[in-house]
Amino acid sequence: MVQKTKVELKVNPREVLGKKVKALRREGVIPANVYGHALESVAIQISKDDLVHLLHSAGRNEIVYLRLDGEEARPTFLRQIQRNPVTDAILHVDFYQISLKEKVRMDVRLVLVGTAPAEQTQGGTLLHSLDRIAVEGLPTEIPSVIEVDVSGLEVIDATIYVRELSVPDEITVLSDPAQVVAKVAPPQVEKEPEEEVEEEVEGEVPEGEEGAPEAEEGAEPAAEDRKEGRG
Repeated sequence: MVQKTKVELKVNPREVLGKKVKALRREGVIPANVYGHALESVAIQISKDDLVHLLHSAGRNEIVYLRLDGEEARPTFLRQIQRNPVTDAILHVDFYQISLKEKVRMDVRLVLVGTAPAEQTQGGTLLHSLDRIAVEGLPTEIPSVIEVDVSGLEVIDATIYVRELSVPDEITVLSDPAQVVAKVAPPQVEKEPEEEVEEEVEGEVPEGEEGAPEAEEGAEPAAEDRKEGRG
């Protein structure tokens, strides 16, 4: 299990609204909003470089503490990112302010670590069937990712289930405990190509042989042959 590190982001109040925010983007500033339960939406703006760094260094379920004009840091989650459908450039982001004393439901990413012995010694294939699980808990207790150790998968068909994951006692797993997280599948057996057998069709003349079939004994000559015999 990987614990979270405190992530802070400096933001500024935003007075530019509507279509005029295009000018902000040209200056390397991204428009954003922060909102939450029983909280009015606040227009803010962020340095594009700071935002890109945040996206590369923090997971989607990280608590982001927004620093706004010397106020006390606001704990938030990055809720939505709007991008240009053509260039993929960031257009706008939304932050959801939370209470650190109230439980939240989130998805936590599962990361496989280690090596499955059955994959190396028996030629099996390690399948990662589930990449995240749903959990509930206080925001500060939910881990960034949950590591899944596969070093115990020593035989073919060995399986790790959700119920076997190591999670903090303070966290409640909401996903089905019987779901498969990882499994070693048996090696694939390649089928040998079947030999093609050419069947001779009745009545066909084998390739390379010339001439028509001989007439049956006693058969009547053709009309042209009878004409040639007339004097």
